Amino acid sequence: MADPIPFCPGPDPEPTTPKFDVPKGAIDSHAHVFGPESRYPYSPARGYTPPDAPLAAYNRLHDTLGIEKGVLTQPSVYGIDNRAILDAVSQSGDRLLAVAALGEDVTDRELEALNEQRVRGVRVNLVDKGGMPFDGIGAVRKFTERIKGFGWHLEVLIHAHDFPDLRETMNSMAVDVVVGHLGYMKTGHGIDHPGFRDFLDLVRDGHCWVKFSGSYRITVQDALPYSDVTPFAKALVAANPDRILWGSDWPHPTFYGNMPNDGGLFDQLADWVPDEGQRHRILVDNPRALYGAF
Repeated sequence: MADPIPFCPGPDPEPTTPKFDVPKGAIDSHAHVFGPESRYPYSPARGYTPPDAPLAAYNRLHDTLGIEKGVLTQPSVYGIDNRAILDAVSQSGDRLLAVAALGEDVTDRELEALNEQRVRGVRVNLVDKGGMPFDGIGAVRKFTERIKGFGWHLEVLIHAHDFPDLRETMNSMAVDVVVGHLGYMKTGHGIDHPGFRDFLDLVRDGHCWVKFSGSYRITVQDALPYSDVTPFAKALVAANPDRILWGSDWPHPTFYGNMPNDGGLFDQLADWVPDEGQRHRILVDNPRALYGAF
């Protein structure tokens, strides 16, 4: 009988160096750390089992890519147990921040403590098992009122083209919203898909940020450079260049295809955003505007 919780392959252990000039102060806005399971046990409600991906390996990736800072995002496999990312942030000095997953019963005192531990947002994953601890989107909206005073944001993992009342719902949140993986719509749907056009309008509204991450999750091609993603990325930049972030999505959990090299993934940014000034905005200025000082 097949294991109902599949095991994920790990990242390419030999990332290449970027082919473009990475600006000083570049920030990776989306990554995860995993394991060891003996210390950080996974949720039984998870949808996958990742390989160990420790902080030391993540730091080596950044050294290769020329990245100076990063934001660790809580993965669904840990539910609302944030110990793995909080410990990694604590060990990083001033190099990392965190986006945590929380339940509705978190106390105000706990929120204050998390803010001191360099948490800068709350993630709600509506795609993967174990990632939605709230009783519906209305409860999420109410919760954003509680985190507004900290200057935090709400990060959502959704299929933006298939989310009902996308603009109305996201613009009703009390804090800014961040959407991962370029909206998480397969390119095969076409750039003129009404849901993607609505997503572009949401980005233009200025309340929503987009992470350029996980392009291998939306492409219909088998290997880099995923040229089919380029027009979608360019459309998002044109919609609002001040609301675009970049994230490595390391170590690429729940991806079972031809594992791309992290250096090659980073090089996509130069194809999508040929203007050096705009790349500086995406890698340095925009994340600092969203997350605040490191």
